[in-house]
Amino acid sequence: MSTAVLPDTLPATSLEVRLAAYPDPEGEVTLDHFAMGESELSEPGEGQVVVRNDWMTLGSVARDQMNPATKLPIPVFQPGVAMWGRTVGTVVRSSSPDLAVGDLVEHFSGWRQYAVGSAQEFFRRDRGLLPGPEYFLSQGPTAWHGMVDTVGAGEGETVFVSGATNGVGALAGQIAKLRGAKRVIGSTGSREKIDFLVKEIGFDAAFDYHDGPVAEQLAELAPDGLDVVFDNVGGEQFEAAVRLANRGARFALCGALAGQHGGDGGSPRLPLMTAISRDLSFRGFATLHTPDQIDGWNERFGAWLREGRIVFPHTVVDGGVEALPQAFVDLLRRRYSGTVLVKLS
Repeated sequence: MSTAVLPDTLPATSLEVRLAAYPDPEGEVTLDHFAMGESELSEPGEGQVVVRNDWMTLGSVARDQMNPATKLPIPVFQPGVAMWGRTVGTVVRSSSPDLAVGDLVEHFSGWRQYAVGSAQEFFRRDRGLLPGPEYFLSQGPTAWHGMVDTVGAGEGETVFVSGATNGVGALAGQIAKLRGAKRVIGSTGSREKIDFLVKEIGFDAAFDYHDGPVAEQLAELAPDGLDVVFDNVGGEQFEAAVRLANRGARFALCGALAGQHGGDGGSPRLPLMTAISRDLSFRGFATLHTPDQIDGWNERFGAWLREGRIVFPHTVVDGGVEALPQAFVDLLRRRYSGTVLVKLS
């Protein structure tokens, strides 16, 4: 079991990243949209804890939170105010009987060095359950919920995962294989990422959507059609998957990356007679998980890792809180594979 080195004294301030201004909804996010700031840090009040943030995960959903007119049912960031995100850290001060100094906790007050709040805002994690604290930031709960609870991928099926090199897709494909899928196919954006999917994490095949019509590439890799589709992209890839869907195929709708920065990628065409005649089902699912779902995933994930049956595809970015803005810009430019983790301490 790993241990955490605790500070003898608290610093007077905590560095944090604030939203400087909203980017154009269809434009690129740049470093000019962020500002570094400091907030005062003091001993916790009654029932509160102070947490040193150790790791934070970055996801593309934060781009939608930078749009005050987003259609997603999520709160948006406010200019001049510290941003937030999923993080794990170590309790360094506690005035609550519920959490002790040294406890590992997961919470959503990221984009800063330290988080202060009621103990109820932080969720204790067992350091011995996973190889490192950063593993608790996998997007496995979402991948499992979509691939298992939503579409029930199983034995002998052909599965297509669009956007397969992101943190969700890379785990979703592995989960399908662990549940007995005959063939798992992924889409991605480069030759290097094809190799990552096939050689490193066990997909049976993958293609670069830049290399030609998606329907043609997918048909070549799935000559027997598709039984399950885990869609992170929408747009042309969704439409191609519908064309190749077998009777009774199930679609888990997780994201619409093709439409995230404008255009009609988030509104693909659905041929209704194809969907009706082939008895296709389409189910979107939210990524707000219950404590039981998260705990269940962490236990399952830990067991699979110990047995060598799964890998955690992730990219580590060093540099602390100061590295977060550039890491997020690079994430949106699709320069990473797997879950993006920034080491904060």
